[in-house]
Amino acid sequence: MQTLRTPDERFARLPGFAFAPNYIDIGPLRMHYLDEGARTAPVALCLHGQPTWAYLYRKMAPALLGAGFRVVAPDFFGFGRSDKPIDENVYTFDFHRSSIMSLIEALELRRIMLVCQDWGGLIGLTIPMDMADRFDRLLVMNTMLGTGDAPLGEGFLAWRAFSNRSPDMDIAALMQRAVPGLDDREAAAYAAPYPDAQYKAGVRRFPNLMPDSPDAGGAALSRRARDFWSREWTGASFMAVGMKDPVLGPPAMTALRQVIRGCPPPLELPDGGHFVQEAGGIIVTEAIRRFGL
Repeated sequence: MQTLRTPDERFARLPGFAFAPNYIDIGPLRMHYLDEGARTAPVALCLHGQPTWAYLYRKMAPALLGAGFRVVAPDFFGFGRSDKPIDENVYTFDFHRSSIMSLIEALELRRIMLVCQDWGGLIGLTIPMDMADRFDRLLVMNTMLGTGDAPLGEGFLAWRAFSNRSPDMDIAALMQRAVPGLDDREAAAYAAPYPDAQYKAGVRRFPNLMPDSPDAGGAALSRRARDFWSREWTGASFMAVGMKDPVLGPPAMTALRQVIRGCPPPLELPDGGHFVQEAGGIIVTEAIRRFGL
């Protein structure tokens, strides 16, 4: 397997991101993850989506730490400081899912609150059903389950088409369009893992992994996850919705809330877009209040 590893100097002095890197080998590949807080504390497992990486959680992590959580935020393979296979065919739904499950097992994570958005949710929401004794809370933002038995929304189809037209996507420019007020240094930090198009195979692949038929990769897992969340989930849930997200906004989140057993009304962020984590501590503060912690 041919892989690339982003040079460490690309990650020097990133604004708002004074977290030490941690690494673990999963098979032949090295995965990067943040690991902050007491090892005996309950865990906030923070999963990012496309085209972001653990930097997305820089504003939520301090609030989670302040609330007494251990924050573990991995970079999916192909993203952030994790290794990046060059062959796009390596990136499958099962490849990403199994790597996160391997991380959970290797770090012996328990009392987990799944914190997820975008592909972090599409993949992450399929994990607790097979590790139910490890998860007790859910904080979910702008995502969905890819069950393959419903038409994909126009917003997602437009995003997939744009991504496929942009093999060397300008990630910094994209993030500034999507997040009003994001400054040049922050935008550059989102793009730091990707010196050129060779490093973006994982970024390119994610939209095309969306299950769009019942027999697509990940679809059966996602349907089983839908049954788990609606029938078997007994943990506490909290949902935050960036209301201006054109891809996975209010319609998608309303549908997801109907699936999650006992999910209360969401925190609606009127000015929040797709990358709702940029709202920062307000999400964590409200989640902690509603969890009664």
